[in-house]
Amino acid sequence: MFTEKGHKIAFKVGTMIEVPRAALVAEQLAKEAEFFSFGTNDLTQMTFGLSRDDVGPVLQTYLEKDIYPADPFVSLDREGVGALIRLGVQGGRAGRPGLEIGLCGEHGGDPGSVEFCHQLKLDYVSCSPLRVPVARLAAARAALVHG
Repeated sequence: MFTEKGHKIAFKVGTMIEVPRAALVAEQLAKEAEFFSFGTNDLTQMTFGLSRDDVGPVLQTYLEKDIYPADPFVSLDREGVGALIRLGVQGGRAGRPGLEIGLCGEHGGDPGSVEFCHQLKLDYVSCSPLRVPVARLAAARAALVHG
């Protein structure tokens, strides 16, 4: 229909990186995808083997006993989930130089997570509307501190 009317719609085809395997094979995915978006809510669930919906007392106990330094669904776990994101970014940009890469999910509104994204040179973060002011301030601070 668009061709018949002489209209074109610019669009990109990309992928969500939400499971560990996708981060590990990012270079292959980037040969087909024009952008990546790390879905950190799901990636965190898959990496920890914990569901946000039914973890309740388990996560609370882990936090109380300092097994986890912070709630991994609030502040991005840099050692595990962050390592997967780092591998995904490196592989993605190796497979497609200039690949647009971002992060979506609640971590996009967490200042420490936004700083981590800046350090990895992600192109954007997205978050719920109520967290946008915090995310913008965190991004500005990261740019000032880390250049």
